[in-house]
Amino acid sequence: MELTDIYAPVSRELVKVEQKLKSLGEVDFPHLAELVNYSLTSTGKMLRPALTFLSGTFFDYEKNVDLIVGTASGIEVMHIATLVHDDAIDHSDTRRGRTTVYKLWGEEQAVLLGDYLFAVAGQMIADTGNLRVVRKFSSTLETISHGEINQAHNSYNLNQTRDDYYERISRKTAALFLMSTEAGAVLSGAPENSIRALMDFAFNLGIGFQIVDDILDFVGTEEQLGKPVGSDLKQGTLTLPSFMILEKYPGDNPVKKLFENRGGQAEIDKAVDIIKNSTIVQECYDVARQYCEKASKALQPLPPVQSRDCLEEMTNYVMRRNR
Repeated sequence: MELTDIYAPVSRELVKVEQKLKSLGEVDFPHLAELVNYSLTSTGKMLRPALTFLSGTFFDYEKNVDLIVGTASGIEVMHIATLVHDDAIDHSDTRRGRTTVYKLWGEEQAVLLGDYLFAVAGQMIADTGNLRVVRKFSSTLETISHGEINQAHNSYNLNQTRDDYYERISRKTAALFLMSTEAGAVLSGAPENSIRALMDFAFNLGIGFQIVDDILDFVGTEEQLGKPVGSDLKQGTLTLPSFMILEKYPGDNPVKKLFENRGGQAEIDKAVDIIKNSTIVQECYDVARQYCEKASKALQPLPPVQSRDCLEEMTNYVMRRNR
């Protein structure tokens, strides 16, 4: 299945999200309109809004679909805001094959735009009138910020463990997956056991998704990734493939040299070469697969309907994606 097939049950709602995002650029300050329109033009995979909708379709969906559309839109805006901030923090020139807001307008404008988008997302979530969803938005933003601060604080720090890595990606990535499914389920009136099942699914899917993302940072191409290969190492960030290099070659390896000496592209290229020509890639995929299998298993208590099949297929998509 391709993403279009997975999204089929909620394709009309995803179009509404795209329309809502386009409308956000209709502000009376031309420069702000330009920034907003540019940042929201390339909305990526729409994975999080799709999770929100699919999680709601098991229950009283049609009655609450307008609320869910607003929430899914807010979640996507929140996601884009995190990317705008990420690019400013990392001084990234490209994302998804496009020049970043940071590169075009500078760090100050990127930070302020991210703040603005977070505020817009908060308004969209607040419009649900559902206190649990509003609180989830706030706690998710807190969790993501915690993960970002942790990552920045530990830049070029070799004294980290795999557990530190899993904790970080649970905050930076899985948290928004969790919010997406919880919000869709809550707004459709799902029972608590179903909400918990969907959240368990989302957490494990999010971890698997990020591990694959971190693999692709080494084995993908710049064209596929929309950014330079080895970007994580360049930022001093340890991911699962890097941890495996450190574990397999504790005495002498390019990651250690890069972090200790703040080396350059030569060490990054060596690390990429080691990862591509060893068992590290397969071992990382094996770990990602374990999380995706946990995600699929978490769905079993839910009704055996098309939406559940689509969510299960999403775990397969995560494992085979190349960008």
